[in-house]
Amino acid sequence: MMKKRFLAASVALAAFAAAGLAPFAAQAQNIAVVNGKPVPKSRADAVITQVQKQAAQRGQQLPPDIDKLVRDKVVTDEILVQEAERRGLAASSDFKQQMEIARQSILISLLATDVDKKAVVTDAEVQAEYDKFKAQASGTEYRVRHILVEKEDEAKAIVAQLKAGAKFEDLAKKNSKDPGSAENGGDLDFANAGSYVPEFSQAMVKLTKGAYTEVPVKTQFGYHIIKLEDTREAKFPPLAEVKPQIQQRLAQQKATAFRDELRAKAKTDYKFSN
Repeated sequence: MMKKRFLAASVALAAFAAAGLAPFAAQAQNIAVVNGKPVPKSRADAVITQVQKQAAQRGQQLPPDIDKLVRDKVVTDEILVQEAERRGLAASSDFKQQMEIARQSILISLLATDVDKKAVVTDAEVQAEYDKFKAQASGTEYRVRHILVEKEDEAKAIVAQLKAGAKFEDLAKKNSKDPGSAENGGDLDFANAGSYVPEFSQAMVKLTKGAYTEVPVKTQFGYHIIKLEDTREAKFPPLAEVKPQIQQRLAQQKATAFRDELRAKAKTDYKFSN
């Protein structure tokens, strides 16, 4: 008999304890209750996760009391939202329009994340893209100086001065109309032939080291006197150095292809500009 009473008392005590602890368990899931409405801890956790991600992307350090700052904001936001709802703003056309825009933005962002997870850029794709760029960048690079003037007579006069012993660099600083190179004595640094307009390139590649064009070269910019300083084989960075950029480029290409495919399949009378 004593044993039965003891068990009954224990059960009753456990039930009482569970009932007493229930509010505390509920409180543990909330950071506050505002005007009778709970503010869930998960809301603050989501904001903290977002803030941490943004800070990591920008290389910033978060303050040590970030948790408290976020909780303050989340509770304050709830107070403000309740006031907006009390005023009936949730039923306004502006609210509904902005909510639809926000809904679309969030869904598109989530879709982009989902596409990124599934559209994996393989090492083979990266290697193929690297090889393509490397092939395009291979060949000879030319280091030239030039003097740009507006009229042919001016160019011929400069050629005459060069033949008389004047220094190319000095004449470029004094006469060239190219603001990007004049101060450096007309120096254009190393570049491949494709970097210049055809008339310029065709004259440049015919020069021997140290020689200049004795006949001025006419382009859309004016008249040039071109001097070849040096040549070298084009340099290209190793794959490891440019792999992140290539991966990003390929991922963007896949995302664009995915978007274009959906556009093509969609039944719409709208005509896209690109």
